[in-house]
Amino acid sequence: MNKYARLYRQKSKQEYKKVINLFRKSSEVSAKTEVLSGLTVALALVPEAIAFAMIAGLSPLTGLYAAFVMGLVTSILGGRPGMISGATGAVAVVIVALAISHGPEYVFATVVLAGLIQILAGLLKLGKLMRLVPHPVIFGFVNGLAIIIFLSQLNQFKDASGNWLTGLPLFVILGLVLLTMLIIWGLPRLTKAVPSSLVAILAVFGIVIGFGIDTRTVGDIASIEGGFPPFHIPNVPLTLETLVLIFPYAAIMAGVGLIESLLTLNIIDEITETRGKGNKEAMAQGTANIFSGFFSGMGGCAMLGQSLINISNGARARLSGIVASIALLMFVMFGAGVIELLPMAALTGLMIMVAIGTFEWASLRTFNRMPKSDIFVMVVVTFVTVVLHNLALAVLIGVIIAALVFAWDNAKRIRARKHIDENGVKHYEIYGPLFFGSVSVFNEKFDVLNDPDEVIIDFRESRVVDMSAIEALNKITERYMKVGKTVHLRHLSEDCRRLLKNADKIIDVNVLEDPSYKVLSDEL
Repeated sequence: MNKYARLYRQKSKQEYKKVINLFRKSSEVSAKTEVLSGLTVALALVPEAIAFAMIAGLSPLTGLYAAFVMGLVTSILGGRPGMISGATGAVAVVIVALAISHGPEYVFATVVLAGLIQILAGLLKLGKLMRLVPHPVIFGFVNGLAIIIFLSQLNQFKDASGNWLTGLPLFVILGLVLLTMLIIWGLPRLTKAVPSSLVAILAVFGIVIGFGIDTRTVGDIASIEGGFPPFHIPNVPLTLETLVLIFPYAAIMAGVGLIESLLTLNIIDEITETRGKGNKEAMAQGTANIFSGFFSGMGGCAMLGQSLINISNGARARLSGIVASIALLMFVMFGAGVIELLPMAALTGLMIMVAIGTFEWASLRTFNRMPKSDIFVMVVVTFVTVVLHNLALAVLIGVIIAALVFAWDNAKRIRARKHIDENGVKHYEIYGPLFFGSVSVFNEKFDVLNDPDEVIIDFRESRVVDMSAIEALNKITERYMKVGKTVHLRHLSEDCRRLLKNADKIIDVNVLEDPSYKVLSDEL
């Protein structure tokens, strides 16, 4: 017996060692993946941050500092590991007018105030409102963003005068872009030991340097050389006039940032089949914007393109975002000379592959299967996103249209089954939701003058949703009371009975069968 016990213990120790070794091996692979993916994301952040800062009328370093601070803080505190934040075009469009009219100091103050608003939104748990965004809106948002990413890369095929390249310069950049895309597409089929996007950038970089190819580089856009982000309190008058000036910009910036960040979180959730924390992300975005404003940054939010680069590389933890932010700062402080030599063709090819991967191609195949209203919502959101470059407005329009369509469809679903029992009492069995959209159809179901003296309206299969429905019940009971008839309202919820004016006179409800839903409650 001792012999068998000894063998069992030895075997258990061996199995334990195997598990430990496997865990260590997987941890090493994970750490390597996170670090390499973070370096790739850092390289992709450079031209984006510069471009968005210039769109906002600010210096390139303002965008780079924002990318560093936003990325670092949200990677540490955010509700979605693996998601990348930085300076974005959506934020740049909001603050450009203020930057031109009042200068960067007012922009920094606006960014701080926007951060405070976002923290307040997180404390109020407004992140859950994203559950009200339907899938057609998300599809339209993603497709529009993919088109914007693709169209923004076309500038690399133009010269300094804005004319399209021709001849040898065109073939050179086109060849380098296609080579980058080919490596990103083909390398994962051979090995996934290193991120294909990083290999593609380094390979094209080596070819350009090795063969002395004359092509546009990061340094041709702007210099990225700088120091550590300087801390300073925004130099603006602390007056009510200043608050009135910057508050509208801050509110819009906070809303745009939260919408883009929480939508990006939802998309990454679906890809990774995990669940992030929206309210935690909202507070992290707010904290990051506050730090960004105090460290000379233009602020920002989550970046879908860079997040997809990170996730597609296999990164799933916070380490990749931290590495990306620190690497970006190192580029600015110590590696500007090298990074400025990076060919834009490699980064262009990378972002085109991101655009291709971002676009929801499956949404095109469902055109004949989806309801026409959903297709319309998706197309409208895509169109507004591409044309106006206003992601928040596009999502808001999509949600409003979807809500109106939903209300219209449900307004037609209210039904009433009618019958008179052996005692001469008429029953109205209501089916479908009773709310503002279905009130008029509901009122048409009753024949007050010709009904018998006693009527029962049963809501077992219906739901009283809002105050318009409550008012409709008050009016229908008043109509019956005016002609001297008695009404029994069955299977109403407790709060519905309390809100009805004539509850003590006409309501006869079996409390044990009462539904548990509540009118105008957070549970709806």
